[in-house]
Amino acid sequence: MKWLAMDTSTSVLAVAVTDEETVLGDTVLHLKRHHAERLLPTIDRMLSDTNVSLRDIGGIAVTRGPGSYTGVRIGVTTAKMLAWSLKLPLVGISSLAALAVNGRRFSGSLIPMWDARRERVYTGHYRFDKNENITAVHQDRVVPVKDWVKRLTETEGPFLFLGDGAVQYRDIIVNVLKERAFFATVEENVVRPSSVGRLAMEQWSRGGSDDVARFVPEYLQVTEAEAKWEIQK
Repeated sequence: MKWLAMDTSTSVLAVAVTDEETVLGDTVLHLKRHHAERLLPTIDRMLSDTNVSLRDIGGIAVTRGPGSYTGVRIGVTTAKMLAWSLKLPLVGISSLAALAVNGRRFSGSLIPMWDARRERVYTGHYRFDKNENITAVHQDRVVPVKDWVKRLTETEGPFLFLGDGAVQYRDIIVNVLKERAFFATVEENVVRPSSVGRLAMEQWSRGGSDDVARFVPEYLQVTEAEAKWEIQK
């Protein structure tokens, strides 16, 4: 069963076609622009390059957030449109879980981080279990980075920090956790769409899929416009 996987949760746009045995195609674009204009053409090119048609696709996988409001919304809307029109199962994956998968080489705790501005991060706490499945120790959240790092001092570690939030706030992290803090490589700081597809297949095999009509992004916080509206009410 082939899956079409996509990630638009950050400034990077990523698309993959994968199945249970192999990654047929995996592309990551670091152009930092126009996800709305580039996603469908990138999907079309990926299908063409892998000689796969939409009729061959058995499922749609997408990062549901957290991340860029606009980016997450574009990916979720496109995934829902494809799943609905093609009558395919849809599986939403945490962008943080997909990022944490890049730390498979690391034996300690995995701390994915996206920069949420004003010294806050979207983050979570993950580990690989004995069956090599990624599992959440603490659920995804948006939190001041200083508060989060302080909370991690209560855990033994070591910690591998991944993502642009880890890059942005490295000094804060090292100042608190010191030698218990390790950092991902440049390549590991970006979600691989094939990882999104792999996590979706694992979830699907356990009987998990999302209701296409009710599937919505997970921003973890209200948008700026929503916040202003609440103040004015």
